[in-house]
Amino acid sequence: MEHGQEHITIVDESGNEQLCNVLLTFESEEFGKSYVLYYPVGADAEDENEEIEIHASSFVPSEDGTDGELLPIETEEEWDMIEETLGAFMDEQEDDDYGIQEQ
Repeated sequence: MEHGQEHITIVDESGNEQLCNVLLTFESEEFGKSYVLYYPVGADAEDENEEIEIHASSFVPSEDGTDGELLPIETEEEWDMIEETLGAFMDEQEDDDYGIQEQ
């Protein structure tokens, strides 16, 4: 698992761009994919009692290692694995109040 304070720009279904913090990136041998968990910039500065929505996507890294293409999560098994990975990560961070939502 990798953890860092990188940013990605997400384009929603309306064509609006939104800058997001990358919470976690990891690879799954079981599914043969890479995954990214992220949340909108500024969400972590809100009221500590509010839940931060974490979005998840699979991605295909570009050959030069810079940008990649985000893809939707396709199966319940993938969601279960992502939620388990997020739970383990959050336990390590000793934080809670994170929810997860598909992008």
